[in-house]
Amino acid sequence: MTSKQRAILRGMASTMDPVMQVGKEGITDAVVKQCWDVLEARELIKINVLKNAAYTAREACEEMCAKTHAEPVQVIGNRFVIYRRARKDSKIRLEDLC
Repeated sequence: MTSKQRAILRGMASTMDPVMQVGKEGITDAVVKQCWDVLEARELIKINVLKNAAYTAREACEEMCAKTHAEPVQVIGNRFVIYRRARKDSKIRLEDLC
């Protein structure tokens, strides 16, 4: 992903509300499964890391990206944004963003 594509995705995510939370339980298999399903439906999602979580937002982003084969877009404060192209009916095509 190029920096220009990442910038466009950041702009798209700026008005989004978080659709998931990482809490004190951390990133469990159930959270990864839920994230996988949401990424398949939306492709670009924002996730909130609660203050009582064992992870920082950056650590949670890295682990979630590794487990869901997604790409990090942005980490700010206790939130992060990730992107993964849907396997079927992709709505956001990185090739078309530039």
